Amino acid sequence: MSSTHKALLGAAGAAGVGLASWRLFFPYIGDDIRTIRATKRTAGAIMKAMMEDKRIIDQFEAAVAKHPKKTFVIFEDKYYTYEFVDSMANRIANAVQKLNIKQTDTVAMMIYNEPAFVWTFLGLQKLGIAAAFVNFHLKSKPLAHSIAVSEAKALIVGEGDELLASIDEIRDELSSLPIYVFGKCRAELDDRYVSMDDLLLVANPVPICKVFRQSVSPLHPICYIYTSGTTGLPKPAIINQTKAIGLSKSFLFFNFNENDIAYICTPLYHSAATVLGFFNTIDVGATILIGRKFSARAYFDEVRKHNVTVIQYIGEMCRYLIRVPPNDLDKVHKVRVAIGNGLRPDIWEEFKGRFNIPLIAEFFGATEGTTGTWNILNKPGDKNGCVILKPGEEGLFISGVPEYITAFYKGTKEMNEKKIVRNAFKDGDVFFNFGDLFYLDKHYYMYFRDRVGDTFRWKSENVSTREVSDAISTLPFIQDANVYGVQIQGADGRAGMAAITFNHGISVTTELLQQMYRKIEHELPSYARPIFLRILNEQIVTQTMKHRKIELVEEGFDPNKVTDPLYVLDNLAKTYVPLSLDNYSQVIHSKL
Repeated sequence: MSSTHKALLGAAGAAGVGLASWRLFFPYIGDDIRTIRATKRTAGAIMKAMMEDKRIIDQFEAAVAKHPKKTFVIFEDKYYTYEFVDSMANRIANAVQKLNIKQTDTVAMMIYNEPAFVWTFLGLQKLGIAAAFVNFHLKSKPLAHSIAVSEAKALIVGEGDELLASIDEIRDELSSLPIYVFGKCRAELDDRYVSMDDLLLVANPVPICKVFRQSVSPLHPICYIYTSGTTGLPKPAIINQTKAIGLSKSFLFFNFNENDIAYICTPLYHSAATVLGFFNTIDVGATILIGRKFSARAYFDEVRKHNVTVIQYIGEMCRYLIRVPPNDLDKVHKVRVAIGNGLRPDIWEEFKGRFNIPLIAEFFGATEGTTGTWNILNKPGDKNGCVILKPGEEGLFISGVPEYITAFYKGTKEMNEKKIVRNAFKDGDVFFNFGDLFYLDKHYYMYFRDRVGDTFRWKSENVSTREVSDAISTLPFIQDANVYGVQIQGADGRAGMAAITFNHGISVTTELLQQMYRKIEHELPSYARPIFLRILNEQIVTQTMKHRKIELVEEGFDPNKVTDPLYVLDNLAKTYVPLSLDNYSQVIHSKL
């Protein structure tokens, strides 16, 4: 062996020892380098957009100019190009421009997952008008409240008889609010409504001059996304132009680009679907596959058919997907990253392995929050459950509030103040309270533990206990209803349960249970309806007369622990039926 070869081998050996030493003393240096690179790439793109004073609509129009014939939206096997979506957005903008709606105004949208949602929103943005995304599952009081609190000057309702029926029920409460309806001609509507289809037939598809939105500031709201809060009713969280631009770059952490096809089947009124999925697609000029709703059995068929490369999930979705019987095509797809939140540690590896997902990008955030976290290193969640060991601690997640943020919600000062923690570390400091408990382990990984306060999560939605309690308590035979969430083995989130006391002298009857079902079905969206009822002789309260839920939550709905009468929701029978030891096992193994 020559001296040159010996020198090279010696150098290589020294380098190997050096690398091993670095990894011994700095075990996370590789992760740190990848994180720094991804953060630099994303932060650089955000700063560039800020310096150029860009808006989401500017990003969209740039994508239209770059590749007009490229497919932007896929929906139910129909393909819509950037050019076509732009022409429809122009029609919306030209039609709305004639309706005496100013740039500082808001237009509420109640539209299903469909292309009309996309071009309606973009059309409003061409005029600099904020959109309020109304949850299309809402009915009655929560629906009327959502529209009213947005201070919308108009409401645009999507195609669908159920949507129109929900609005028709509260039409008198909306006073003189103009309401425009997709999917109906003038002859099919009474004089309280205007056909959006008729307006678009005569609207010009030519672009709106950018002068109409030139005064839109970085802090101007682009949309309002509703979130349950301490008031018990939906609150419109403010998404301003700056926040939208920042979040529209977040998928760059995972090299999201114009060649990607993203699949979204969660409701577009959610921030995950719109602010993350939709806005990021616009930012890079990619393609978005929109699903009307989530179907576990058809999910990967759609993914394969349309060559999807990026999927978005919520934890419950992943659990439903792994419940589908395995087949030979499970790993046959082009998905390179799954982005979402709420994936439980106990199914993380199973989901990743069964479907051969190269990268899972878990995030945490709140629509109205001032920060968030991303798992960009593909690290699975902690499998040990809620075990708190030193030096790790469990605590409330809070984040600093920049001076330019003056409100999180559209509403009163008191409403916003409830989300603020003041003087946390020094006099005068201000922090946003997410209302969530996190655990920080010794390696500085953060793990979500639970929600704090009067909400729980079920079927991918936040459920307000007060909203549910108010709906039940208005029944004349109900004295009080204490609502809380209970865990069901194998299910994500918490199922709704109500501990109920009847007025003096009233006992449970079949008729009363049917009345409760009808009331709950009429006033509450499906995900907010209590799955279980517990009938109490008297409510469990604190010394200050507040509902005490700890014991109720711990006992849950197990007949082995609960001596009070229990009932379970039966949608087929349209009532609540007794829950006992005889049917308990069947209930917990059913798909609730």
